Amino acid sequence: MSVRYISYLRVSTSSQGKSGLGLEAQRETVSQYINSSGGELVHELVEVESGRKNDRPKLHEAIALCKAYNATLLVANLSRLARNAHFLIGLQESGVQFTACDNPQANQFTVGILALVAQQEAEVISQRTKAALAAAKARGTKLGGFRGRAGTAEDVSRARNARTASANTKAANLKPLLDRINPDGSLSLNKVARILDQERIPTASGRGTWNAKMVSLMYKRLEAA
Repeated sequence: MSVRYISYLRVSTSSQGKSGLGLEAQRETVSQYINSSGGELVHELVEVESGRKNDRPKLHEAIALCKAYNATLLVANLSRLARNAHFLIGLQESGVQFTACDNPQANQFTVGILALVAQQEAEVISQRTKAALAAAKARGTKLGGFRGRAGTAEDVSRARNARTASANTKAANLKPLLDRINPDGSLSLNKVARILDQERIPTASGRGTWNAKMVSLMYKRLEAA
């Protein structure tokens, strides 16, 4: 089975015409990479935004679609993703695989270096926090918190909430796809399930095929969000 890709194209209004990395140039680069690798382009998302910002709706949508399709995020150039390690770490933690056409090894090597740099910065902050807590304890401030007690009602509640949060996240990842295939909500649940299967979208559990009950649960979770 060929690798499926969600392409993410980004330009800024000020540099699109100057950088040589306008939309058409990126699209052509992505197309050539997919053709040479024998992959399949599932969907393309375009965003006009500064690379310095981490809060980009279209990129978040692309990540959600990658999770829904079990696809790889594909960009023409690594700079199209972000210019700081913080965001790349977030992308790694999302569990989504990504590839930069100009540097296919980036997701294994370059990004790893950036992640290490960001991790070092996080450790410095953590050390400062620990020092502040030690100072507070020395002043007589009582420190405490959950210590991993097992079997209490609170533990059960936390576990249940964690499972619910995970299911809600999976539903949110599917929302862009559901909005696309059933924008006005006119399709039956069975029809939506068949389309999800036809597009080879993994179920929430990753096993079996979609059915009306699964789709209904997804919609209910999205309505309750």
